[in-house]
Amino acid sequence: QVQLVESGGGLVQAGGSLRLSCAASASGRTFSSYAMGWFRQAAGKDREFVAGISRRGVETYYADSVKGRFTISRDNAKNTVYLQMNTLKPDDPAVYYCAADSSISPRRAPEDYDYWGQGTQVAVSS
Repeated sequence: QVQLVESGGGLVQAGGSLRLSCAASASGRTFSSYAMGWFRQAAGKDREFVAGISRRGVETYYADSVKGRFTISRDNAKNTVYLQMNTLKPDDPAVYYCAADSSISPRRAPEDYDYWGQGTQVAVSS
């Protein structure tokens, strides 16, 4: 069982930056035994993959729409995964979710993830 709590969302001007955090509390299996992903869901749209990171943080994956602007990282000692978002654009606003995947490498389909946080809202003003 894993409980995930996101934080760090808010309102930022276009071109600005935000850093999202996702704190995990795990029972049975350690945090480092999960690949982690960030997803987002804008109003009226499907939930989409944003970024993923492998168990030890060696491999990272990004959606094309955020590549070069967003960076995913994790600190297994702190049971936390981060999403650094730079150069935010008007099409980035959404509720951002972190999720835990019991596979070795993070997958891109939401249905492959086992645990989800409650989400944190990101808004971008032009």
